[in-house]
Amino acid sequence: MKGTLAQVRTYERSVQLLMVNQFTINLGFYMLMPYLAAHLSGTLGLAGWVVGLVLGVRNFSQQGMFLVGGTLADRFGYKPMIVAGCVLRTVGFATLGLVDSLAALIAASAATGLAGALFNPAVRAYLAADAGERRVEAFALFNVFYQAGILLGPLAGMVLTGVDFRITCLVAAGIFAVLSVVQLRALPARRAEGSRGADGGRGEGVLAQWRGILANRPFLLFSGAMIGSYVLSFQVYLALPLEVRRLGGEGEFGTAAVAMLFAVSGLATILGQTRVTAWCRARYEPGQALTRGLAVMGVAFVPLLASTAVPVPGSGLGLWLLAAVPPALAALLLAIGTMIAYPFEMDTIVRLSGDRLVATHYGLYNTICGIGITLGNLLTGAALDAAREAGLPALPWISLTVLGLACAAALYGLHRTGRLATPASRPDPVAA
Repeated sequence: MKGTLAQVRTYERSVQLLMVNQFTINLGFYMLMPYLAAHLSGTLGLAGWVVGLVLGVRNFSQQGMFLVGGTLADRFGYKPMIVAGCVLRTVGFATLGLVDSLAALIAASAATGLAGALFNPAVRAYLAADAGERRVEAFALFNVFYQAGILLGPLAGMVLTGVDFRITCLVAAGIFAVLSVVQLRALPARRAEGSRGADGGRGEGVLAQWRGILANRPFLLFSGAMIGSYVLSFQVYLALPLEVRRLGGEGEFGTAAVAMLFAVSGLATILGQTRVTAWCRARYEPGQALTRGLAVMGVAFVPLLASTAVPVPGSGLGLWLLAAVPPALAALLLAIGTMIAYPFEMDTIVRLSGDRLVATHYGLYNTICGIGITLGNLLTGAALDAAREAGLPALPWISLTVLGLACAAALYGLHRTGRLATPASRPDPVAA
């Protein structure tokens, strides 16, 4: 970690602050969100469909508004959207802990989702702009801080929720309130002045900007090919825990084994991300690194596929090993694949945008991948159910492996045909 922190200090102050901000954002978010469903169904006694509605509103408001958030960031500057998102999440988290009416809960949930849509594209565009030619390494470091927040947030939330979930909400809200003040005072104002074109595209109308991005065929093809990476990485939260609990049960062992999945994924990224990125950057072009990252993510489900050929022990150490080891190996390989791909993925979005309307491109990219995650999880859940009913436990793992390898093949095709290369710059319009 000393080497990582030393590397962070080589960047300018704004980049350092954005990395710390992302750690804090994830700390506050994952401190609260894993325990919200239990609070809604347990403490407040809401029906299951109501809990699903509240959580679904948050996800929909975030995924559905990413494009708008990115457009606003390009138009009015990155800092205002980052601060606005943090302020909105402060209000949303505090409200979740203080109200019990359905209307207020839905409004608070929508606010927390919209907050993410405001600051996520802005943070990434800001980081890409200020990191300059070092943005691949900057996004590698960014992912370290990102994963550290995901790793520590649930641990802090578990302690606070053990006292009272309302305390968790208020502490999380307090974190975002402090973050809002710090960014207001310390984060330099940054607009998309570095974009090609005199005004970074702000002279165009919003619909014209969106039409231009939708006409960017290489960007759309890349976005579609990368959906698989998000579907696969999300299985750490869906298919892998379900497999652990299917074999290991719902008791203390199952809970500990699921926690181990998150620990393996987070610690691997924190300890290995910068080394993996440096190794890949020295050997591969961005398209090659992306292809290999997706291939590793597809292969991540081979240990689970192999485990289906092993007879399931009735109890004891053999059952525990079968329930814990293959999912842990899958989580580790998913983390390695993500480490390989993520920095080059973020860099490729900037390059395919032509360094123009970068936040808007990030926003649309997040929306496309978010829709893909939703559909992918529905299909994964259906595959898991079908596998149980038909007695074919290998079915979901074969499907996920094929998805990863298919996306890797798609990225390889885009790389070989030059579609992942930086597009030729467009001349700026000459005033009459």
